[in-house]
Amino acid sequence: MLGTVFLLEWILFNFVILSQVILKSKFFAVCFVIFGAIIPIMSAIKPKNRTDLASELVRPRSVRLNEHVTRTDVTLDEEAAKALGKPVGRYTTVSGSAVLRGEREYYPRLVRALADAVREFVQKPETCLIVGLGNPSMTADALGSAVVKRITVTRSPESGGVCTLCPSVSGVTGVESFDVISGVTGVVKPSLVIAVDSLCAASGSRLASAFQITDTGIAPGSGVGNHRFRLDRATLGCPVIGVGVPLVVYASTMIREAGAEPSESDLIVTPKDVDLIVEDCAAVIAAALNKALGND
Repeated sequence: MLGTVFLLEWILFNFVILSQVILKSKFFAVCFVIFGAIIPIMSAIKPKNRTDLASELVRPRSVRLNEHVTRTDVTLDEEAAKALGKPVGRYTTVSGSAVLRGEREYYPRLVRALADAVREFVQKPETCLIVGLGNPSMTADALGSAVVKRITVTRSPESGGVCTLCPSVSGVTGVESFDVISGVTGVVKPSLVIAVDSLCAASGSRLASAFQITDTGIAPGSGVGNHRFRLDRATLGCPVIGVGVPLVVYASTMIREAGAEPSESDLIVTPKDVDLIVEDCAAVIAAALNKALGND
């Protein structure tokens, strides 16, 4: 990056000389000088951290629920949402490092805190559709499908209840997940949709540790720049709760945290034991959803 800046400055310097000698125009010389000063300044500006977590953008006060779990609550109005590039609504993050550290004896505390948070977003729905987003064949993106297979299904056409769906991704099925979900929603007519997906964090310390619940719905792939159709009340015709946990982070973020100058690469990294982490995160989320919906 630094070499590129020096090269551009050298080229611009020569343009300044040429503009004075050949064109004999102070106007062009001034323009090139100004432009040459702007380029190094722009290159020195660090890119914004890319994240799905509202708590990483607002930095709210954390409430310690117990020795191993904390909780943060964020409500974005229209002004704040526009400034942060997030939808208007509520965001609750339940944080605990038990999964990342493999401390299974503390999972029940995390499940209880997560279930309590989910209950605040949902009243007992007549029919609830839980959607597992992502690609089941890619470990770091398989959280949604891993959660869905652990959900207790209770729906019947006569009495309603909980049902599940795993639409996969268009690269596997050839059909956009939104089209599958909207089609099923139109038939089942749920009173609530809960969409579960892997998220992206702006800090390595948040991986497998920050479980977010939001009433704004969810945009699959938004954290890694792969924007798809948003799932929310406007697109599906019913309330949509988004649930997820970060399982990926940009390599540039990790490099920046280490105090070095990051490259321009968009390489995305995951924890080395992501296969075990995904299964444990899925177990925690599924247990919390089952508990919150009265199916535990």
